[in-house]
Amino acid sequence: MAPTHLSAPSRASSAPRRTAPRSGVLHVNVRHTTRYTVVGNHLAQHEKLSLMAIGLAVHIQSLPDGACIAIKALAARFPEGEICVAAALRELEAHGYLARTKERLPNGRLATRTVSYNRPGHLPLEPEPDPEPGRRPEPEAQPEPQPAPRPSPAPKPAGPAAPPALRGPAASLLAGLHLREPRLLLSERDVHRLAPGVTAWLDRGAHPDAVCRTLTASLPDDLKHPAGLLAHRLAALLPPPLPAKPPAPDPLQNCDRCDRAFRGPEPGACPGCRSTHEECAA
Repeated sequence: MAPTHLSAPSRASSAPRRTAPRSGVLHVNVRHTTRYTVVGNHLAQHEKLSLMAIGLAVHIQSLPDGACIAIKALAARFPEGEICVAAALRELEAHGYLARTKERLPNGRLATRTVSYNRPGHLPLEPEPDPEPGRRPEPEAQPEPQPAPRPSPAPKPAGPAAPPALRGPAASLLAGLHLREPRLLLSERDVHRLAPGVTAWLDRGAHPDAVCRTLTASLPDDLKHPAGLLAHRLAALLPPPLPAKPPAPDPLQNCDRCDRAFRGPEPGACPGCRSTHEECAA
């Protein structure tokens, strides 16, 4: 009788074995079917973004439309503070993954509108409507046989589909530059690519007219690449950030001893009464 080999597999596996690397990470992947977000390697392996900015971009891209991504809301959600969150948002904005614009509400107040781009520099695709969850699409009814219709003249080829509208003050400013300077007629792709740079100017307090004058002034006679020239000017001539507001003065307080008014962070004695008390104690 043949000997039994306990270490031998019960049956041979038909799947080929993958040679495992001797060092580095080894991936064990499972295909996602629900609750997942597609992230491009241009973001996950970005050479200039910080790890904080990459992780924040992935989190933002996983959120539904209308979710709040204000600095305070993100700092309350994650252990990093407001300073780290604000710096990561600026990184994403500088590399085109976010665009923040100021819009005036019907009540007159200003609000910040943020647009997230999962692939900067590319136009978005029109999403197809998803079927209702948990419900299979009903089969189409088969039409009854009909007599063959008479041949009709071939329809005229349809024109190109209308591109999505450009929105936001930065995109409107760039799209209208050719009205001031005909040589600055930009393509829709260039407008989307340059819009974050204009937004950075507007966020730093630059007036739209001042931005237009800077971008259209003293153009070279042999201008061949207007988008490249505008990208250089937006980066090289970016104005400094707005100066910090001076700290608010201390509120008015009434002295507990002489009842005179003085400015101080907390109620108590005024500086004159405190100094007199210190001299008496000495």
